[in-house]
Amino acid sequence: LMILDECILCFLMYTESIYTKTNSLCAYLDHFFPLIDQAVKQTLEERIKIMQRFFHLTVTGKVDTETIKVMDQPRCGVPDVLEYSRFPRAPKWNKKILTYRINNYTPDMPKHQVDRAIANALKVWSDVTPLQFRKITRPADIEVLFARREHGDNAPFDGRGRVLAHAFAPGSGLGGDAHFDEDEAWSEINKEINLFLVAAHEFGHSLGLAHSNVPGSLMYPTYSYVNPNTFRLPEDDRKSRKCRYRKKRAIIKKEKQTGRC
Repeated sequence: LMILDECILCFLMYTESIYTKTNSLCAYLDHFFPLIDQAVKQTLEERIKIMQRFFHLTVTGKVDTETIKVMDQPRCGVPDVLEYSRFPRAPKWNKKILTYRINNYTPDMPKHQVDRAIANALKVWSDVTPLQFRKITRPADIEVLFARREHGDNAPFDGRGRVLAHAFAPGSGLGGDAHFDEDEAWSEINKEINLFLVAAHEFGHSLGLAHSNVPGSLMYPTYSYVNPNTFRLPEDDRKSRKCRYRKKRAIIKKEKQTGRC
């Protein structure tokens, strides 16, 4: 009888584990790979395959170890799309000078380090576009905010891990704003989560870029560390079909031979 009870308990634990994983996967797919056309019905297996193709995984349609590993990686909270372009129907900024405001500061870093990380992250984009960014203390085009859980934009953070930050495409209201999860441990170096790297990614969204499925690109959804001191915007992020703003004349002339935008 004791052996039977142990078997039943093991079965229930196994069933609960499968149920939890399936629920977690469905929540992941609903958020990051939402159905664009609700009239088109897709099985769970088909949706898993879409995710696996996006991340260049072995396409099995099953919740395998490789798929779960990707799901558990820290990442941006913006949904993934299969085509790297501007967000659907999202306008780009119609002016060249954009303002930004840091609404509050994470206690994880001294204020001057936060200021530097944000400024350098914006410089990544001003170096390859005609856009200029000016810091102000009044309401701005790009509002930078550190927050926990629910913070007034219907996109609550999930605590430490997985979603690190999110940003909104150009526009009024929340448009252009970048929010960072305060439950993360932010850093200026290779310790925990590097603020500069995440901010540079999020500001790509603030300018209207969606995610890339090219590993190593700045706009790849998941986080990976590279040395900020030697960081250079990857080729994939520079290609003309992915850039929505004309570069400065000097940069255009310099990079004509490379085929970049």
